[in-house]
Amino acid sequence: MSAPDIYGYEPARHGGYTLVHHHLAHPHIAFGPLSPIIALVGGACVVLLAGLLRSRFVREQLISVLSLATMGASVGLTIWQWHVHTHQGIVAGALQIDDLALGANLILLAGGMLTVLLAWRAEAPRETAHGEFQALLLTSIAGMATLAAAQNLVVVFVGIELLSIPLYVLCASEMRREKSLEAGLKYLIIGSVGSATLLYGLAMIYGATGSTGFAAIAHAISAGTIKSDVLLLTGMAFVLVGLAFKSSVAPFHQWTPDVYEGAPTPVTAFMAVTTKVAALVVLLRLFDNALVADTHYWTPAVAALATITIIVGNVGALSQTSLKRMLAYSSVAQVGYMLAGVVVTTQLGIEATMFYLGTYLFMNIAAFAVITARERETAYGDDISAVSGLGRTRPWLAWPMTISMLALSGIPATVGFVGKFLLIDAAVNRGYTWLGVIIVIGSMISLGYYLRVIAAIWMRPAPEESSALAAPGALPAIAGASPETDVLHWELYAVAVACAAAAVVLGIVPQPLIDLMAHTGHAFNSLL
Repeated sequence: MSAPDIYGYEPARHGGYTLVHHHLAHPHIAFGPLSPIIALVGGACVVLLAGLLRSRFVREQLISVLSLATMGASVGLTIWQWHVHTHQGIVAGALQIDDLALGANLILLAGGMLTVLLAWRAEAPRETAHGEFQALLLTSIAGMATLAAAQNLVVVFVGIELLSIPLYVLCASEMRREKSLEAGLKYLIIGSVGSATLLYGLAMIYGATGSTGFAAIAHAISAGTIKSDVLLLTGMAFVLVGLAFKSSVAPFHQWTPDVYEGAPTPVTAFMAVTTKVAALVVLLRLFDNALVADTHYWTPAVAALATITIIVGNVGALSQTSLKRMLAYSSVAQVGYMLAGVVVTTQLGIEATMFYLGTYLFMNIAAFAVITARERETAYGDDISAVSGLGRTRPWLAWPMTISMLALSGIPATVGFVGKFLLIDAAVNRGYTWLGVIIVIGSMISLGYYLRVIAAIWMRPAPEESSALAAPGALPAIAGASPETDVLHWELYAVAVACAAAAVVLGIVPQPLIDLMAHTGHAFNSLL
């Protein structure tokens, strides 16, 4: 593509003005590598316009299908780019399309597609309008994909804002429910503080190094003249705090339980997985790439944050009776485990972190699918009473919830065990044996609340109100049918069963996913 020509008038030497021709230069844009993000943005526009149609079928059915088709197209384009443009920088090096970015895309898109299914018949899309809800979801994923491929400080901030602003609205999308509006407001305020902190840090790093590009920043620090510069170190601290707000790292996690509880459950499920993918991938890129020459300054701080996060998250979850608040504290602990992969600054650590992010998707979404189903079937909402006696009344929900709890706690034969084993192995190989011990201790503490949910499912009687409030449309328990074959919520049961099955299968045969995520670590072969 040639640069555009523009014309303008400039003062002439002997008075008057003369027409001058200017030839503007612009960065080369490789549309092939950028195509997964383009598909998401274009699809968001199509979905938003389709939402203006008055047909009920279009709004309630076709919009979701279009959203799934958009994400499916982005998945196809991501697979098309796999290994094709290894280490290719595009848009003047502002984005890096490599296997790390593409691997993160696959996790983000899988989480988005599962979220669409969870929200198919939810209240939130009806209240905000289906087109707007799905367009915000697609836009947020586009921001996350941009952040995962960022190679420039400016792009980091643009990606953070592009993923955050739609989430502020989505959290408050149940406009007739006070807690949803409160969740949106809290997330907006705390998210703005986190974004401002991040921006200050990025500005300080730019001021210290004189560049916004990751490669140039790494070169400036490696030169040795600014390694201990106060401005640089302060900027690193601010950036770490800003990203800690976004990924729910303790002690910057205070917003997480309230927002997770108040937001619509499909939105909570989406946030719990995808925001961590985006934040941790940019942490890997920024700290294990641009700031890798200063590891002796920031690795102790990240290791301390990981330890605090693991302990605070697990201890905080012990007293919760709300399943969403419990999973909020659980997600805090889980991100603490994943920080171990950032601390070690090795290819093994990167692969272990990406593997755990991929598996966390299945473990977490299975639990939220069950919670969503029970919110529609009972009057108990997300209270633990909603799953009491589930083993007898809804076995197709009881088993996925049980497997999810076991996988999150890291029980063998589940994918959670494999993920934690890889993180511990990476930590021990780098000399952080004590951090591996903290991961084990945190997993032991987590049994206190995960097993409580399992006990409620299989050992407590079902509340009397549960059967009375079951959603209409359930098939009678004759001819082999059972209450859990409720056709009204088939998509929730399908998501729960599929994710739970993946958590078990990948726990027994994890090698395919390990091999897939191993490619993401190759992006740093030349840097680590």
